[in-house]
Amino acid sequence: MNRNECPHLALDFADRETVIATQNVKLAAMGQRLKNHPEWKEHLKTAGATPLDLMNRDNLAHIPTLQKSDLRARYPYPMLTAPIRDVARFCATSGTTGLPVLFGFTKHDWEVTLVRQLTRIFRTVGMTADDLVYQGYGYGLWIGGSSMDEAFRHYGMTNFPVGPGRGELMATWLKDHKYTATTMSPLWLSTLIGHARKAGINPKTDWALRVGLFGGQSVSTAFRNELEAQMPPGFKAHNIYGTTEAGGPILSISCDHSHASDEMHLINDDTVLTEILDPVTLKPVSPGEVGEVVVTTLDKEASPVLRWRTHDLVRLSKNPYSCACGRNGYPLIGRIIGRSDDMLKVRGVMVYPSQIEEIIAGVKGTTKEAWQIYVDSQEKELGQIEVAIERIAGAAASVADLEQEVQGQLKSRLGLTCTVVCHEEGALPRYEAKATRVLMRPPKSK
Repeated sequence: MNRNECPHLALDFADRETVIATQNVKLAAMGQRLKNHPEWKEHLKTAGATPLDLMNRDNLAHIPTLQKSDLRARYPYPMLTAPIRDVARFCATSGTTGLPVLFGFTKHDWEVTLVRQLTRIFRTVGMTADDLVYQGYGYGLWIGGSSMDEAFRHYGMTNFPVGPGRGELMATWLKDHKYTATTMSPLWLSTLIGHARKAGINPKTDWALRVGLFGGQSVSTAFRNELEAQMPPGFKAHNIYGTTEAGGPILSISCDHSHASDEMHLINDDTVLTEILDPVTLKPVSPGEVGEVVVTTLDKEASPVLRWRTHDLVRLSKNPYSCACGRNGYPLIGRIIGRSDDMLKVRGVMVYPSQIEEIIAGVKGTTKEAWQIYVDSQEKELGQIEVAIERIAGAAASVADLEQEVQGQLKSRLGLTCTVVCHEEGALPRYEAKATRVLMRPPKSK
């Protein structure tokens, strides 16, 4: 199929003006779809708006944002815009902060829209139908694994849908089956490398992986570089980002040119309109500034979202519409910095877990996949945090040396004096997917 036969293919390298024009047409069509849905009319009325206001893009800034509290108030099938008999399947959020929220997909949502979005990502990173893929995202109601399976099938790849887990077996299968591509959490890859080493397998020479899509957990550039250094020559660990609410792991991906600078294209901005907004004022940020990802699903038939606040913070690129790959219609953003609702305020200093992870990853002798932050209070204003790290077995630095080094780096870069406790390798928890980094410690007994 060539680009002229498929409009979605033709838009891979569209200019920004074409992407905006496409968004405008789809926004107007979305307004027509929502005008007959009472829940949407009620939601928009809270800001004095109506679905037909979407006919004019200039009205978008006056449309109310949408959050989980809005959807949980409409349990169990919130804002569903298709008859349930037409919903082919549901996916759900993790439910870590309350009841999981269900999002429906019609057959067209699942087999056409989602597939087009993911296969554009595959094209962007150079994956082909000849790749043997180890699919390492989780399954169940989580959208990661099941959406990849559907897209791999349409793209023509040979898929091994194992998901996370069975680490010793997967380290061996990566050698024996010669998978060339993978999708998984970067933390799970780190764990697999450890299993391989213990089994006498050298990933750099015994595995055949050349490309990976790594999401579910944002990691520092230093951690990513360390992972790549242990893999076969030329292997690239591409950052991929998405959410269940946006329709899947489809929002952004790095290309061969943006990979080195740790930036990603909002590669499906023609089907999921994405705003980068100041989390307080909800005004668009300027290039180089940090803002929250806010998404509007333009093509989704069931469970669309309109100005959905992800609470994920990213830095808009200083040159968002300039990339050597030519995909200049799709803005560049940096990796996920943190969440606006996960920020810690320690003695007046704003701290994101990702900042601490980046410091730990830059200290030689520490494990990169295992670290924790302990807090003793549920208050937003904290007086103290404790950072737990691990010493790699056989590292030249002692436990005391690593504690001192990490403590000094935290003081130098964040202006905080933190308690740092170093454990020997294997003491702290590992995670197959999204890691829980900030833990509340139980109160000490009197």
